Amino acid sequence: MQGSANLNLMIKAARRAARSLVKDFREVENLQVSTKGPGDFVTKADQEAERLIREELMTARPTYGWLGEETGSTAGADPTRRWIVDPLDGTTNFLHGMPHWAISIALEHKGEIVSAVVYDAAKDEMFWAEKGSGAWLNDSRRIRVSGRRHMIEGVFATGVPFAAKKTLPATLQDLARLMPTCAGVRRWGSASLDLAYVAAGRFDGYWERELNLWDFAAGLLLVKEAGGMVEGLREGTDAMESGAMIAGNEALFSTFAKTIRG
Repeated sequence: MQGSANLNLMIKAARRAARSLVKDFREVENLQVSTKGPGDFVTKADQEAERLIREELMTARPTYGWLGEETGSTAGADPTRRWIVDPLDGTTNFLHGMPHWAISIALEHKGEIVSAVVYDAAKDEMFWAEKGSGAWLNDSRRIRVSGRRHMIEGVFATGVPFAAKKTLPATLQDLARLMPTCAGVRRWGSASLDLAYVAAGRFDGYWERELNLWDFAAGLLLVKEAGGMVEGLREGTDAMESGAMIAGNEALFSTFAKTIRG
């Protein structure tokens, strides 16, 4: 695997956290769970995974900033670089024993994502990318977005808001517009993996209206480096600033975006 020192550090951190998560996943019925909010769970496994990742990354790069789902934001002595981490994207799947969850780690430099890792530990699929170097799966397989050119052949992914979030009505309208035009829509519960699947050509596009930066920072670079397109959900907006995004292959993007944007 040919990557920068930072990328190799990210992969090492992801694998270290994965060992802890996989062990807990095998004993999911014994997990101690507390609630952060309606339908939004945090587990001791989640917290321990973030601790392990933070220890690995910040020991090696103590001047970098930090943004983690569980521990929040910490400014670094180097204001230009920041780790963005979701230690367990797909917590609800994890808690229900469904093997579709991931560790997401991104490195931001001067407001732009420059390195990305999304590790599907249950399937041992390591998606990674660096700016200008393409997107890859595991050690040596380069990945590309799909080449499908007709909406009716496309399969798309999204996140349907839970617990009556404010974006639910708009998302249902999105589905009503999109579903008659395509081969299917999937809601698999992990934004980082949805984007990794777009990068790998498994999904043809993805959109979501309400995300946190740690949910999609790594996936955003994967899609771009795999030849795909990423925009804010509202035309002319920045996905990283708004937390609402749309991504897809180049051939379908215009039609897909127009359909979602209504």
